[in-house]
Amino acid sequence: MECWRPAVTILLGIGAVWSTSGTQRERPMLAGSTGAARTVRDLEACGSARTADGPFSPGGARDLMQAYLDAHQPGLAIVLFEAASARTRSDLRVRHVYARALMDQGRNAEALATEQAVIADCRFEVDGESAFSTGCDGVLFVAAVRRVDILHALVAFGIEDAQGHPEASLAAYQCATREARIVLE
Repeated sequence: MECWRPAVTILLGIGAVWSTSGTQRERPMLAGSTGAARTVRDLEACGSARTADGPFSPGGARDLMQAYLDAHQPGLAIVLFEAASARTRSDLRVRHVYARALMDQGRNAEALATEQAVIADCRFEVDGESAFSTGCDGVLFVAAVRRVDILHALVAFGIEDAQGHPEASLAAYQCATREARIVLE
């Protein structure tokens, strides 16, 4: 009757080893020690300390969203945008990065609408002269216009996932970035 004790002891030992092996531990979403993963971890860790407004201030949110995009995690950037305050979501640069996240997720029509809204909010006219609104500069405006051109071509070609259709995406990109130059001699 005593022969069952060693078997129970072995099973308890195996169970103890299994439970401490880490199967129940929380794992980071971005594993590895790549530069992008380290940047994300650093920004997540010190997000509230970086700005007086907390981790979802426009500057902190934009930096963290860009780090998520660099780490190929556009879904996390979108969730961060959606969880941010209205003040942060209204920031032009944050919305520009949000449009990129939508584009990376294959939501080109939404990205196009978001980027067009960035352009509309970025400029205004004063006495017939075009000017930039607060929070917008020439670099942001040109980047948004360029992305709108590319997104127009992608939507026109019916491409939702640019990475899934690389040949069609390249053709749409080339159509959007084609320039005609006139040389006068």
